[in-house]
Amino acid sequence: MNYENAIKTLTSQGKFYINLGLERISAILEILGNPQDSLQYFHVAGTNGKGSVCAILASVLQEYGKKTGLYTSPHIFEYTERIKINGEDISKEDFAYYVTNICEIADKNQIHLTEFEILTAAAFKYFADNNVDVVVLETGLGGRFDATNVIKKNLCAIITHIDLDHTERLGNTKDKIAFEKAGIIKPNCPVVTSEGYEAIKDAADEQNSLLLFTAPFADTTNLSLKGTYQQENLALALTALKLVFPEISQSIVDEGLKKVKHPCRFQVIEDKNLIIDGAHNPNGITGLRESLDYYYPDKYRRFVFGCLRNKDYKKMMEILFEQGDEIYFYHFNNKNSCTVEELQTACQFPSKEFKSLTELPQKENTMTIVCGSFYMLQEIIKNNL
Repeated sequence: MNYENAIKTLTSQGKFYINLGLERISAILEILGNPQDSLQYFHVAGTNGKGSVCAILASVLQEYGKKTGLYTSPHIFEYTERIKINGEDISKEDFAYYVTNICEIADKNQIHLTEFEILTAAAFKYFADNNVDVVVLETGLGGRFDATNVIKKNLCAIITHIDLDHTERLGNTKDKIAFEKAGIIKPNCPVVTSEGYEAIKDAADEQNSLLLFTAPFADTTNLSLKGTYQQENLALALTALKLVFPEISQSIVDEGLKKVKHPCRFQVIEDKNLIIDGAHNPNGITGLRESLDYYYPDKYRRFVFGCLRNKDYKKMMEILFEQGDEIYFYHFNNKNSCTVEELQTACQFPSKEFKSLTELPQKENTMTIVCGSFYMLQEIIKNNL
């Protein structure tokens, strides 16, 4: 199976769905020899900020001399972006090999894996085969029943900001969602967070785990990522790093922070007066709005916005838009994408349908902000930049 066929398999109707639970991933990993048991992890869960925390951890660990695996989701352009070693994506050839091998074994043993379970098993095996020192492991959805939570222990668990998202699967209150995220806390393994949810405290107590709270503020001077919300993400990452590797020097940390790469999170393309941001829920949109107010208070704003129907897009638009903003809506290629008409009906301000960035003239005092869904970013960036 080549890379293109591997992608077709992953996105087929029989694989491309969500089915939380650890039974299937445990079964396939058992057959593979439990490669996950040979690795060490920073395990990261939360509603917003997971990806940034993971990118920071991986960059500093690599600068520190650790052979570092990074497993994240979603991807922007290619599935290979989800599995990296020392900042390099897994090759398409290796990706196809691991996906094919795992699918064949699963089919032979009648284990019905989802897309995310296949990818998670592939990542564990790839990292183990390449003798990675440390893996930075991002949960996909929730924590307690997320496929990544098959690991038995970690160097440190990190729980980022929690908010209402995926409520149909994780619960309709922040406390219920916190309970699901707290499922990554392991016996006698420390956990770092910045929010005092009882579910997290209780889980830490039950697992006899050291619980560290960090103030959600850190000096982001040396951090390559922009966004006011990065203060909290950086604080979490640095607390975890210094807990596990107290000997790490400040100069190594600073160099690692300068090299962090995390595209489409308040990514500024200066020569085009363009910002690309993957904010796709009300809390993420709040962070985007605060960052715009902080970095570009005097600029006019032109928004290109698209969203999935299962998100609270009405609230997102109420937070994001103001009178006088230039607003464009985009119906991207996803069966759950809101139509332009649906977004216009929910929006209190005048708007137009988005066609192409090239049709929007650059203005010296206007920032164009593309946001709302990673699925949309993939289309717009690929087709317009």
